[in-house]
Order: sequence, then structure tokens, then C-alpha cells
Amino acid sequence: MSKVLVINPILYTAEDNQIPRVDSIKDTMIYTMCLGFLEAGHEVTLIAAADYHPQQEESYPFPILWFRTVWRRLFQPRCFPYMPALRRFLNEHREYDMIVSSEVFATWSYTAARLCPDKTLIWHELAAHNNMLHRIPSRLWYQVVARLMMRKAKVVPRSEAAASFIRQFMPRVTKETIDHGVDLKKFPLPDVRDKAEQFVVVSQLIARKRIERTIEAFDRFVKRGSAGYRLCIIGQGEEEERLKNLVRDLGLEKKVVFYGQMSHAALMPIVAQSKALLVSTRKDNNMVSIVESIALGTPVVTTSIPYNAAYIKREELGIVEDDWGVKELVQIVEQNEQYRANCGRYRAKLSHVACAERFFTLLRT
Repeated sequence: MSKVLVINPILYTAEDNQIPRVDSIKDTMIYTMCLGFLEAGHEVTLIAAADYHPQQEESYPFPILWFRTVWRRLFQPRCFPYMPALRRFLNEHREYDMIVSSEVFATWSYTAARLCPDKTLIWHELAAHNNMLHRIPSRLWYQVVARLMMRKAKVVPRSEAAASFIRQFMPRVTKETIDHGVDLKKFPLPDVRDKAEQFVVVSQLIARKRIERTIEAFDRFVKRGSAGYRLCIIGQGEEEERLKNLVRDLGLEKKVVFYGQMSHAALMPIVAQSKALLVSTRKDNNMVSIVESIALGTPVVTTSIPYNAAYIKREELGIVEDDWGVKELVQIVEQNEQYRANCGRYRAKLSHVACAERFFTLLRT
């Protein structure tokens, strides 16, 4: 049994520095990853920013330490928080066998890489410079701080795109990538022989997700002769009213259902029954909803923007096309059984326990 420290201050995405408060963090990606270490037989501790503490009191099967962030105008909590207590903690706690820290462009990863370089794996997701202050801090960080002062730490990319980007700056980048893991016990492969005539969207209802494009493509698909289909939209956000007006204008009120925010337990049957998860985003990294959909045996129709797109295309887990439309929706329906079988074969690689164990393999190599 080994002792693992996971440093991931940002538990979920916030569009601005008014961090939305949630009732639970148990649906977050990093919580699932910590469970993977635990179920693999290791002790795990998570360090997160206090800004992301849930509103409700929760009990966890492993310790979570909530560190205060400071100088918030400069070190923005939504993308670049600074937790000064981390340095003292790492100096006082040398018992950890492995430290997994998220992102190279991060104050916490810098601290871990400087104090514990031989134990630190930086789990890196970004495949482009951070947009903060016109990308100037990001460019300086990668060119100077990362290249010169973090070079001893090993980097584990989360995608092929992230690997290609970070190899420009860091010398110890693993060949293997590790995507977000899924608790397969919570996402069992359903016995669905005949999926419902429906598609599903699981997303924040915000501008960059381009949900309106998905609705318009679905409208053309329905009018082409697939009147029995419906579109399930799961999520909430500032675009919700505008999207509902679009649905009304297109006459799709009986075919497009807005479910609002749902827990994983509630949304899983809807995703599992759908022919495909639809993604039209213009800006995203690895999308957890994609990983969960594949785990449930539901293929994906997506743009090439999410970093998951590389293995979706390679493993034929769905369709990757930037301007996808009616043609792709017809294809995913007609070849649904084949795509579903591919998802069923691939899902074992997405296990959060398997992902956790791969970190140890990469630390030793």
C-alpha cells in the first residue's frame, strides 16, 4: 500500500471568479480519481481550494484538505489560484510515495515540482496557452518557469494534444496518456438491445457549448423523415431561456426536452438509452460527459475540439466531424450497433482504478 497526495484546487469549471457553490463534489472528476486510488488499495489525500467547498456537509472515505486562496485578483480562483499553505504542508509531510498535481501552468504544481520532484507526476490537460491576460502569463510560465524550474518533475498528459503541446517545454513527458477515469460500478454497461429514438446533450447551457447548433441539426434530422426522435438536454446555464425560445420557434416543443441539472444517478438511464451523445462545443478540453457516455455504451457525435476526439476517432467510438449535421446523425443511427460494441470493448480502459494504477507504473518508469 502506498500513500498518494492529489493536488487539484479547481474541482469544477467556473465561467468567472464568482465560483458557483454546489451541494456535492462527489460527481467531480478528481473525486472519482481519488476513489480509484483508494479502491486500488492505496491511501489517498486530496488538497483542494476552499473556494470549491460544497454548501452541504459531506462525509468522504479519504481526507480532503481545503486550503485558503489569497491575492485573488492576481491569482484568479477559477483558473490560477494560489494556496500559500501548500509549501509548508509539503515540507512537513514527506510520507507520501506519489504526488499527482494537476496542470503545469499552476502555482501548486510548481511548489510540488520544486519540493518533491522525484515523487511528483503533473497530470496535464491543456493543449494551448491559457487565455488569462492575453496569454502573456502562460507564455512566460511555460518558457521560463516550466522549462527551467519544473523540469525534474515528470508530466503525464491527459490527451495526445496535451502531450504534443507540453513536450515543447518539459523534458520528462510520458508517452502514455491518462484520461479522466470513470467508476464503472456506478456506470454499468446496461443491457440495452434496442435504444430509444433519442439523442442526448449533457452540458452547461452556455454560449461556447453551441447547444443551438445541436438543436438546429436535430431539427433538420427530424424534418428529413425521423419524426419519432427526440433530443434530451441535461444541464443548466445562462443560455437556457434563449435555447427554449429557439425550440419554440422551430416547433420542436414536443421533441426537445430540457431536464435541467441532474445527478449522475438520474442522468445515466437517459444517456444509456440514447443513440448518441451530441457535442458541438467550440472550446473544451477533455470532457467528462464524453468519457461517461462511452462507459455507458453510448457513442458520441462531436467536433474535433474536445481532446477526447482523438481516441473517439481512432477507436471508432462515434463520429468526429467539425461541421457534423444530418449526415452524421443518420450514420450514427444506422451503424449504432457497431459503435456501441466498440464502446463496450473500450470502456475497461476508462476505469478509474486502472487509471490510478497506471500512474504508479509511469512514476517507476
